[in-house]
Amino acid sequence: MTNGEDGGTSRPNTKTPAKSRAKKKANGSGRTGLYRRRRKPAKTYGALDLGTNNCRLLIAKPTIDGFRVVTSFSRIVRLGEGMAGDDRLCEDAMDRAIGALGVCAKKLEQFDVARTRNIATEACRRAVNCGDFIERIESRTGLRMETISSREEARLALAGCRSLLADDPPHALVFDIGGGSTELVWAVRDGDDGFRIADTLSLPIGVVTLSEICGTGEVSRDAYENMVETVARHLPAFCRRNRIAGRVGRGRVQMLGTSGTVTTLGAVHLELPRYSRSHIDGLHIDFDALGRASDRLTGMDYDGRAAIPCIGHERAELVVPGCAILEAICRCWPVGSLRIADRGLREGILLELMAMDRVAAAQPAA
Repeated sequence: MTNGEDGGTSRPNTKTPAKSRAKKKANGSGRTGLYRRRRKPAKTYGALDLGTNNCRLLIAKPTIDGFRVVTSFSRIVRLGEGMAGDDRLCEDAMDRAIGALGVCAKKLEQFDVARTRNIATEACRRAVNCGDFIERIESRTGLRMETISSREEARLALAGCRSLLADDPPHALVFDIGGGSTELVWAVRDGDDGFRIADTLSLPIGVVTLSEICGTGEVSRDAYENMVETVARHLPAFCRRNRIAGRVGRGRVQMLGTSGTVTTLGAVHLELPRYSRSHIDGLHIDFDALGRASDRLTGMDYDGRAAIPCIGHERAELVVPGCAILEAICRCWPVGSLRIADRGLREGILLELMAMDRVAAAQPAA
């Protein structure tokens, strides 16, 4: 017969006796036995993100070209609720977050996660009682949380979605609209190494922050424009510092958005009966289409937005503030289109943890 593993050479059509095959298998000899004995099971990695609005966990195993998701978890906890007055995390919000983190801790144990990075973002950065909260988390769940800077948050978000950036144009504006802040990254192509961060801007404004202004019902046009202006006044200095407007005018800037706002608008634009990551991640959408989807949502009341399958009651309150933040960004930098990323910070964490282990494994033994 012809065997492709031997370069197509012919061999007699004979079979190894069953007893001989069993002996080889028991001794670990033979090609199959050696392969199985040498192969090590892939480690499992975790990325936990406690944000102002959501608690999210991603567990994955590395593959040749990235990773395969084993399981995920997401729960709206509204950790930043009520912080506008005194920058303190309230008891109810902390209890909700710890409840969700307890679920995450069980999943990390259940799936035998070898390495994880557990991060907290804007709400914990701002909270004057963050230290006590972090200690309470460890006491009740066993999880050690790390409160990261806004620049580190932006860096990880870019690491997670960098593969969606095109080789050209040479400049990229990447943004992540969060619950308590909005992170913007100005990235520049750096030879064959891809895009590097040239500058970042962290706005102390997110969908939760603005939802306290607009409420949950119907939003007037004046109220909506006020939200857009609240965001817009933070952008000109960043624009001037990096000469972004001129580069946008010359067609040398691409835009990438990673957040629940842009993924939701993408789903509304496509009129999906239910959210589908495979349809949204990597989707190109022009500003006119974004505007139509945004106008549709901002023209509805809370119940109307909640009735849209890919929004529901949990997102109905926050999608309008998200539209206002996005509109301020698009007005300031009229690139004309953007690409949507249903990936970001957690994916960036996973890729970095896996890369660090590969480097460590390649180092010679001491």
